[in-house]
Amino acid sequence: MPALAGYAGDAMGGAPWHGFLAQTHFADPTTLWLGALAVMLVGLSKGGLGGAFALIGVPLLALVMPPVQAAALLLPLLLMMDAVGLWAWRGYAHRGTLVAMLPAAILGVGVGWLTAAATPEALVRLIVGLVALAFVLRSLRPARVGVATGPSRLSGWFWGTIAGFTSFVAHAGGPPFQIHALPLRLDPRVYTGTSVIFFAIMNAVKVVPYAALGQLDARTLASAVVLLPLAGLAVLLGAALVRRMRPTIFYPFMYAMVALVALRLVYEGVRGLL
Repeated sequence: MPALAGYAGDAMGGAPWHGFLAQTHFADPTTLWLGALAVMLVGLSKGGLGGAFALIGVPLLALVMPPVQAAALLLPLLLMMDAVGLWAWRGYAHRGTLVAMLPAAILGVGVGWLTAAATPEALVRLIVGLVALAFVLRSLRPARVGVATGPSRLSGWFWGTIAGFTSFVAHAGGPPFQIHALPLRLDPRVYTGTSVIFFAIMNAVKVVPYAALGQLDARTLASAVVLLPLAGLAVLLGAALVRRMRPTIFYPFMYAMVALVALRLVYEGVRGLL
């Protein structure tokens, strides 16, 4: 695997595999196992089981390949996970949240595409992490589920734009979405269904910019095919677990996941700026 010699290469001690896997980024067992673990964790998150798992995907793959390549490899899998998630959570959505956030999120993706080369990824991660951490610290109160009030249009546009931008630039769109959506105290199933629709549309929009940047080549797409079955199973497992959670468990769990995401983002941001 010449392109990844500096990452997996001979240092992993694994001889290249023959056949179809030799045409992918999984030229040794270690890379394949790390890829499977990353997809499993991201799939659980896409099923609704907390955003912290999703953030682990790219860093895990970045142990054996360049981070940009890792993000590109995950995008086709995210699209497949989105399709499974849309089926698993069909009928559950909060229209007001989607109307308030989606147009701004698409705008944010466009801004991220245009400024990708000039935006320090580490700085974006640090800012998003600090904002998300402050949000969690201010929200430490018992969760109550009731009828959601109409979302603030200004809040939806602001956090929607930030979610689209950070999702494209730093793969960190979850915290901005959660900052706007979690205080609405939606039913856990409605919250999860809304999140699935939001990120499914955003990931679909991101295909064109990623392709324009030359990241979705044949080898990357072949690598994604290898992990497609696992991706679907992971989403269904995450959805099954969320369906069995009571609101009094779901919301503290979600806030804990946001806190973990925030700490990880702050750590990565500080490390990248030093």
